[in-house]
Amino acid sequence: MKKKAVSVLLAALMVMGTLAGCGATEGDAPAPAETEASADNGGGTDVAEEGLSGTLKVAAFNGGYGADIWKQVTDKFMEHNPNVTIELTVEKNLEEVISPLMKAGDYPDYVYLATGRELALPETLLKDNAIMDITDVLSMQVPGEDVTVGDKIIPGFTDTLVTNPYGDGKTYLAPMFYTPCGLWYDANLLETKGWTVPETWDEMWELGDKAKAEGISLFTYPVAGYFDSFVFGMLTEIGGADFYNRAMKYEDGIWETPEATQIFEIIGKLADYTEPTTVGNANKDNFKKNQQLVLDDKAIFMPNGNWIIGEMAEAPRTEGFKWGFAPLPAVEEGGNRCAFTFFEQAWIPEQAENPELAKAFMAYTYSDEAAEIFASNGAIQPIQGVSQYITDEDSKTIYSIYDTGAIASMGGFAATEAVEGVSMKETLFFTIDSIMTGDKSVEEWQAAVEEVSDQLRAALK
Repeated sequence: MKKKAVSVLLAALMVMGTLAGCGATEGDAPAPAETEASADNGGGTDVAEEGLSGTLKVAAFNGGYGADIWKQVTDKFMEHNPNVTIELTVEKNLEEVISPLMKAGDYPDYVYLATGRELALPETLLKDNAIMDITDVLSMQVPGEDVTVGDKIIPGFTDTLVTNPYGDGKTYLAPMFYTPCGLWYDANLLETKGWTVPETWDEMWELGDKAKAEGISLFTYPVAGYFDSFVFGMLTEIGGADFYNRAMKYEDGIWETPEATQIFEIIGKLADYTEPTTVGNANKDNFKKNQQLVLDDKAIFMPNGNWIIGEMAEAPRTEGFKWGFAPLPAVEEGGNRCAFTFFEQAWIPEQAENPELAKAFMAYTYSDEAAEIFASNGAIQPIQGVSQYITDEDSKTIYSIYDTGAIASMGGFAATEAVEGVSMKETLFFTIDSIMTGDKSVEEWQAAVEEVSDQLRAALK
């Protein structure tokens, strides 16, 4: 869990150079299989790892950044290491592809697949202690560079309950692509209407009433899972980093506090301002229809990450449309406004056949050469100097959010033993669909979240 001092440091580092990026979430719709195998045995260069040889199985999620970045990076790694062959699998429905293989004993060596997705594969493996300790990777030298992996990663990203889920000081998930997550909107719409971005939730409701009078909804969301950054950001806004940390560790009564009650009530009130078709399309097949509402000026704000730019690049939009990005409104005038820092992860299964080669490849993914390939497609890593590879103006705008006073928070829930039938993600986030439709009350939702927190606290690892 990142503490307040780390937030300040992260913000300071971002002032030095605008950064951008992240991947996609569970909202991405499955597509036909896109499995690729590469084997470029070109000559090695000065970034070659002496003695590396063998076959490396790389499995990567095909999200908003596309599959080609992984083919380019793996091809470069093989070019530098001619005795290595990489078998590359890139899929939109990666869990469904590799899970049956893993159950049969056929494990990938390196996996790029984030937590927080609907099928929760990394979380399940963490509960079973089936993801490898990669703490030693942080002390490895980045190939071709005079710096270690740990020194190159921006401080704070390897000190969270996401990367260090057991609280034992060891790293199991490596931070890959990241983005501030806030509210996205059409800046041209607000400018044309003479409306300003709300700085408080009271101003948000006022804008919602103005928009409703003109047939425009205040809010939409792709799928309910996108409320993770929303809720996490609100926890930090209202209670600060310590309060957020307590919630992530399932402290008794934390979800019944006045601070948490405010969050439940704000989301409950958003139901009155959410575009009516949102819930019906809030699934992996139709989530882009909800995102299209913003491009069509039928809804103003939606929670999302920077991958939305590429994901909707070819979609139609109203004349003059321009992406805008804002932190969450403050709960009171002059209060904190937060943009949760979402980051994806890569990891090595405990039963990987070639873990040492996987670690070498993981170290290479933090090289300037790999970072430039990733950044060319909007996939930005939390590493020193990455800003030099960002050329897209929209991406630069995203990271300026920390330059103008927004606070950052990051991390997620602590790892627990598996508890049958109990899911904090399902209860805290996906229940929101039922809140929006009125099938459940805010009070019922809050009580259910506290009950799940109680059950998971007893199962903490």
